[in-house]
Amino acid sequence: MQKEIDIVVNVAATTNFDERYDVGLGINTFGALNVLNFAKKCVKVQLLLHVSTAYVCGEKPGLIPEKPFIMEEIRNENGLQLDINLERELMKQRLKELNEQDCSEEDITLSMKELGMERAKLHGWPNTYVFTKSMGEMLLGKHKENLPLVIIRPTMITSTLSEPFPGWIEGLRTVDSVIIAYGKGVLKCFLVDVNSVCDMIPVDMVANAMITAAAKHAGGSGVHMVYHVGSSHQNPVTFGEIHEIAVRYFTKNPLRSRNGSLITVSKVRFIPTMALFSLYMTLRYKLPLQLLKLVDIIYPWRNGDKYGDKNRKIELVMRLVELYEPYVLFKGIFDDRNTKSLCANQKEEEIKNTEKLMFDFDPKGINWGDYLTNIHISGLVTHVLKK
Repeated sequence: MQKEIDIVVNVAATTNFDERYDVGLGINTFGALNVLNFAKKCVKVQLLLHVSTAYVCGEKPGLIPEKPFIMEEIRNENGLQLDINLERELMKQRLKELNEQDCSEEDITLSMKELGMERAKLHGWPNTYVFTKSMGEMLLGKHKENLPLVIIRPTMITSTLSEPFPGWIEGLRTVDSVIIAYGKGVLKCFLVDVNSVCDMIPVDMVANAMITAAAKHAGGSGVHMVYHVGSSHQNPVTFGEIHEIAVRYFTKNPLRSRNGSLITVSKVRFIPTMALFSLYMTLRYKLPLQLLKLVDIIYPWRNGDKYGDKNRKIELVMRLVELYEPYVLFKGIFDDRNTKSLCANQKEEEIKNTEKLMFDFDPKGINWGDYLTNIHISGLVTHVLKK
């Protein structure tokens, strides 16, 4: 049945970097194509607005341009061309084999996650999430025909700057997990280059950019625009600066442990390369763990599997570090000249008509010290930790 509608917005996405390949393809890649096909059937559709992520660029350093993917130009460093339909067939074949082998759901999930990471890295992306999001963008660009298409690529999304109220957030996002782990006193070392820029943007600014871009391009002819919505180009803040702010915040406003005692924080040991981090983990944790394994062998009647418990925790840490590595060591800066121009035009129009700026998404207006201290971290404590 045909619907009368002006703008179709697609924000559906998986949330795990190492998502199952079948799930990532189903939602991030072919899910986007399904939304496009729906939009084409709408009688009065004026625009398809698709929310992606800035990190579809992979691990490229330098200035990352705001430009759409051209599917036919996508090749890895060995010249292998990406074939999205082949990727789907490979996934289906692997899934069929696993089901025929009567594998458990847990084994199927693990195998699908491994396949996604394997295929992503083969084609030059660091993980399944950004790989499948990239393919979604490619399909939209290839099959959009005359439908106006706007792609919003936000960076790391954080709590609201002002609307509906400062500090609103649901759940922990990328950098937030690290901030809270530090406040709880459990983060002693971390893989990060303190001089690298952490590209963050408040979620209400992303929403404002979406609204403004939709209003500008609805009904346009031949539109295929990309907007980076972030802060690294105009108002950068480094991981080192964020750490200093977090130290001051949790020193002044310590969290409480489960027994009610105040948690004392200290500065984190930052390790700038994966090789050094692996060496540190080996010397600090893995070698002493072997002694615990020996004790478990000599005294098998002891209660509990202390070696197994600690080994699983170390493996989890290493797994998380591998997933976050492309972002904490990222050397790219997102060019946002399209977004900057859109913002400038919006400011001029709103001031001329209402003398009040309603849809602000200019990152230059963010004071990172004030925002992180008085809005974001306090928002995490209030709305996520429920303190």
